[in-house]
Amino acid sequence: MKNNLLIIFLLVFVSTTAFSEIKKIDFTEFTLDNGMHVILHKDNTVPIVSLSMTYKVGSKDEKPDRTGFAHYIEHLMFEGSRHIDRGEVFKLIQDAGGTINATTNQDRTLYFMTLPSNQLELGLWIESERLNYLDIDSTGVEIQRQVIKEERYEKLDNQPYGTIIEETFARAFTKHPYNWLPIGSEQYIDKATIEEFREFHKTYYVPNNVVLSIAGDIDIEKTKESVKKHFNDIPKGTKEIVRTDIEEPPLNGEIRDTIYDRIHLPAVIHGYRVPERGTKDAYAIDMLNTLLADGQGSRMYRKIVIEQELAAGLQAFPILLEDHGLFMIFSAANMGTTIKDVEAAINKEIEKVQSEIISDNEYKKILNQTESKFIQQFASLENIANKLAEYHLFFNDPNIINTKIDIYKSITKEDLMRVANEYLVPENRVVLYYLPE
Repeated sequence: MKNNLLIIFLLVFVSTTAFSEIKKIDFTEFTLDNGMHVILHKDNTVPIVSLSMTYKVGSKDEKPDRTGFAHYIEHLMFEGSRHIDRGEVFKLIQDAGGTINATTNQDRTLYFMTLPSNQLELGLWIESERLNYLDIDSTGVEIQRQVIKEERYEKLDNQPYGTIIEETFARAFTKHPYNWLPIGSEQYIDKATIEEFREFHKTYYVPNNVVLSIAGDIDIEKTKESVKKHFNDIPKGTKEIVRTDIEEPPLNGEIRDTIYDRIHLPAVIHGYRVPERGTKDAYAIDMLNTLLADGQGSRMYRKIVIEQELAAGLQAFPILLEDHGLFMIFSAANMGTTIKDVEAAINKEIEKVQSEIISDNEYKKILNQTESKFIQQFASLENIANKLAEYHLFFNDPNIINTKIDIYKSITKEDLMRVANEYLVPENRVVLYYLPE
């Protein structure tokens, strides 16, 4: 019991420490002759290193009749290259005592690995191989075609409520490429040819369209030389990278629809259009999410799930992207209640934050929760490497990793009420009812 009380005390202490105690992340950055930007963060606490390659290409760079390309290339990057046999990438990293993975979203594709620091050269060699000498052949394309179709089936089509994000985005965005998700559609995955994949890779997988970020147990000058050795001779891309300039018009009215799914409990989904990431209002929406639905102590969860027992569960999450954002609220009705009851309760909580300024205690609580997330983020070298690259790629300012908390601190209680009134309104949302088939 004494140990448990000590743990509880430490958790409370961490959640209420001052913002000023968040450590500063120092970094060095430079650009190679071919346009590749490199960011290095030295932390010799433990003998490991995290390396990330963040390419500025996502599903919004695809054509409407060829969705899923960015995600497909992510898979093909693990197939093999001129000097790495098919399927050997994972084995090389694992045999060296490391881990490797990748992820694709609407705006970027991220490859990341963590290795013992004496294996950094291996990681750099693998990434330079995949950038310069990726082997896109018919065998790899067909293998991954089936893998991706199966992944879509398992994660979306055959998962209860698995399509809620896809269905919401499809209605919230009708012109902008955010209309579809990175996983793509099966019919376009089947139609894609090997030549199209090679062209996509040749266009976007070039040194001047990627940020290399390394964090961990490194020597800055030696690492600079290693990076130059592996990447400096890779030719700069010559094809023009065309970015979408499509402007999504306002919703100008609530969109409602009903979807039948293989589920037991009916659910309601709200998707509110909100500003793009990096804006002050986007930060305010993030804090508003913490207040309303982040954890069991949040307003909505406490009221709708615990006290009123209307919902079996409730969660909300802002999806903040480069061009737009979407604030989503998902809740499944409890047995004996209806989704109309749940929706009415959700609306009531939103109306409350629109009409009543939050208390000083609640405001302090969400600031402390925000700080806690930052402390956890800095505990991971992988997160540090990924965030440094991300902030350069989208804002040309990796130092946001140090100043972002100041933006949150600048958000006032009045700002939270203002964004609730401006964005969380019926005419700016998609409402989906998920019902059992």
